[in-house]
Amino acid sequence: MPQNIYDDDSFFSGYSTLARSVQGLEGAGEWPSIRAMLPDMAGRRVVDLGCGFGWFCRWAREAGATSVLGLDLSEKMLARAAADTSDPAISYARADLDHLALGAGGFDLAYSSLALHYLETLDRVMASVHAALAPGGHFVFSVEHPIYTAPSQPRFVTAEDGRTIWPLDSYLREGRRVTNWFAPGVVKFHRTVGSYVTALLAAGFTLAALEEWGPSDADLAAHPVWAVERERPPFLLVAARRG
Repeated sequence: MPQNIYDDDSFFSGYSTLARSVQGLEGAGEWPSIRAMLPDMAGRRVVDLGCGFGWFCRWAREAGATSVLGLDLSEKMLARAAADTSDPAISYARADLDHLALGAGGFDLAYSSLALHYLETLDRVMASVHAALAPGGHFVFSVEHPIYTAPSQPRFVTAEDGRTIWPLDSYLREGRRVTNWFAPGVVKFHRTVGSYVTALLAAGFTLAALEEWGPSDADLAAHPVWAVERERPPFLLVAARRG
């Protein structure tokens, strides 16, 4: 079972202060880009892998999905999601995504936001998601960009011209990395961009879109603090289809 850091009191408390935790999808800078990758939600059966507070689950229903299943390892996340949801077409369940078992063809869309980089067995997860989707189904997900997960510790240096420089740490050495974020000893699994794409293709998906997200000029005008994200893309956004 992967590390359940989101049930750590210090981590959960810190995470709950993020804009995306307080404001939901609208507080996530990458949301407009990933929303553009999503299919029309009308009539879709949806599974959210790493549903967190349930923001996407509720949005999917409001956008027309017929049913939504939110899965997460964190009991604290699931409790908050359930408390904020009053729609019987949305259900939540605790699940270890490294050992995902969803059956065959029961969903039209699998969605995951910033969860897959916590998982050790990516190939197995991709195969399980592919099997769980009906023919023509969509898989849309985001992960921390591999440039961001490559450092074994979050660190940066400031150049003479004031730019922030983010040094890479063995980018091609994939695997377990330990960092400190709201709590010490947070475990993530670093993979290259190529490995994410290769895992998708090996599972039988067709790649539909890939974006190395960073803030636009309009984003920076609204959120000047995001300027540091121009130095390296914080997120990798991917959309794929099952044939």
